[in-house]
Amino acid sequence: MKKADLVDAIAGKVALPKAQVQAMVDDVFELIAGGLTKGEKIDLRGFGTFSVRDSKARQGRNPQTGATIQIPARRVPGFKPGKELKERVNATPLAQN
Repeated sequence: MKKADLVDAIAGKVALPKAQVQAMVDDVFELIAGGLTKGEKIDLRGFGTFSVRDSKARQGRNPQTGATIQIPARRVPGFKPGKELKERVNATPLAQN
C-alpha cells in the first residue's frame, strides 16, 4: 500500500475530500518524524512503537574495490510492532509461492 492508497481508503471511510485527508496524513507523518528527530519514543497502543537507536561507528568494506572504509556513528529510526498488530498479521496464513 502506498501513501496515496492510504489516503484513498481513509477518504472513502470518512467521506472527506481527498485533499483534506492528504493534509491529515501528511501531518501525522510529520509529527512522528518530528518526535523521532527530537529523540522521543512514539507509542501507538495496539499498533507499535517508533523509536530511535544509536548505531556505533564501525569499519565496513567497499563492495566494488574491497577497500576498508570507516562508517560513522548515526541515529537509526526503528519500529517494534505491538502485540495486537503481531496477532492480526499472524492470524492470516502465509501465502504459498
